[in-house]
Amino acid sequence: MPYFLRYFERGSMAMLLLGAVVNCLAVVIGGGIGLLLKRGLPAKVGETIMGGLALCVLYIGISGSLAGENILIVIISIVIGSLLGEWLDLEGKINRFGEWLQGDSMIAHGFITASILFCVGAMAIVGSLQSGLTGNHETLFAKSLIDGIAALVLASTLGAGVLLSGGLLLIYEGGLTLLAKAIEPYLTTSVINEVTCVGSLLIIGIALNMLKVTNLKIMNYVPAIFIVMALCLFR
Repeated sequence: MPYFLRYFERGSMAMLLLGAVVNCLAVVIGGGIGLLLKRGLPAKVGETIMGGLALCVLYIGISGSLAGENILIVIISIVIGSLLGEWLDLEGKINRFGEWLQGDSMIAHGFITASILFCVGAMAIVGSLQSGLTGNHETLFAKSLIDGIAALVLASTLGAGVLLSGGLLLIYEGGLTLLAKAIEPYLTTSVINEVTCVGSLLIIGIALNMLKVTNLKIMNYVPAIFIVMALCLFR
C-alpha cells in the first residue's frame, strides 16, 4: 500500500482531510498534464469534455436532492438564502475580487478562474461538510475527478496559475471540513439530509450553468445551506 494511504489510515485528522487532499492533488496533477499540452486542446474537444462534466454534475445534484425530508424547509431556505445572498451581493464581490487580483498576469488569470470554478461551487461546501460530519468523502472524490479533468482543460489554455489554485482549494475545503466536525454534536441525520438536499439543488444549478441553459448567480444561493441548518436546529 502506498505510504500516503497508510498515513491516512493511521491519523484521524489526516483521514478527515482526505477528501480535500485528494481534490487538491487532482487539480495539481490534472493541471500539470494540461501544461504538457503546449498547443492546448482544440476548442471543440474542450467544449465536449465540459459538457460531459456538466452531465455528471447534474447526476450528482439530482441524486443528492432526493435526500430531503421536508420540502417546506427546503423552499424557505432557498428563498431566505437567495435574498440574503443578493443583499450581500456575494457573486458580485467574488467577481470584483477576481478582477482586482487578476491584473495583466496570465498566471493570476488562471489562478482566479480555476479558484472560482473549484471553490465557489456548492459541491465544495457540501462535500467538505459531509467529510467532516460523516467521514464520507464520496462527493469530494467525485468532485476531484471533475476538477482534475477541468484543470487539464484550463491549464492547457490558461497556464500554471491553474495549478496554484490547488493550494487555495486545500485550505478552503480543509477549513470547512474541520468546522463541520466542530459543530457535529448539533447536527442530526435529519439536518444533514436537508443540508445535502439544498446543497444538491445548487449543484443542479451549477450543471445548468455549465450547460449554458441558465445563468444563475450560484454564489448568491450559498447562504441557503446555512439557513437550512438553522431552521432544522430550531424548529
